[in-house]
Amino acid sequence: MPMLRTLLHRLSVALPSQCAICQSWPAQPVCQSCLGRFARPQPRCPGCAMPLPAGVTRCGTCLSAAPVIDLCLAAVPYEYPWSDLVARYKFGTSPGWSHALAELMRATPGAQAALQSAELLLPMPLSKQRLRERGFNQALELARQLDPHKTRSGLLLRLRDTPAQSSLAREARLRNVRGAFGLADGGAAALAGRNVMLIDDVMTSGASLGTAAAVVRAAGASHISALVLARTE
Repeated sequence: MPMLRTLLHRLSVALPSQCAICQSWPAQPVCQSCLGRFARPQPRCPGCAMPLPAGVTRCGTCLSAAPVIDLCLAAVPYEYPWSDLVARYKFGTSPGWSHALAELMRATPGAQAALQSAELLLPMPLSKQRLRERGFNQALELARQLDPHKTRSGLLLRLRDTPAQSSLAREARLRNVRGAFGLADGGAAALAGRNVMLIDDVMTSGASLGTAAAVVRAAGASHISALVLARTE
């Protein structure tokens, strides 16, 4: 069965299929035309990945209080069609989506250089309950596609389950994830002095990523970046 799953995955990546957005044939999961239309690079704040107007290099929030994350990158806005595709990826069974979405993340301006300089990729962990419900951790699958050799799935831990962040206001989100993350035994030694990149599928307020980054920073990481597929705006 493992060999069969590997073969199906390779076929799903290599063979053309119907574009999930415009339904054109043949295409990869998202065709080049739709990528050009819906995934245009846009100026974003390097501290929180929020979109910026022309000529502005950093948002007011990050200027007033420096974020714990040194560099934050997002591939696309969390809106149509990406919000629908992310939901299908997280809750459906679509072979090959991890590869296609990871390549979209890799194409984000600045992402390739950040991936090369990072020594460790830490996927945002799921609680045991959420993992049982979904059957897989989408952040882990994306990280493995980005660089399987640098990915460490067991260092950053989810210590408790929390309500979905999307249903909460910002202050409630911060309270919601307080104390939600920790490190495995030996995690601090593995992170001390290292260049670390956090990987996730969707960034909303940044509360979860910021809380996880604070744990990594406390362990002595020298540089922390984050790369996400979609950013709410």
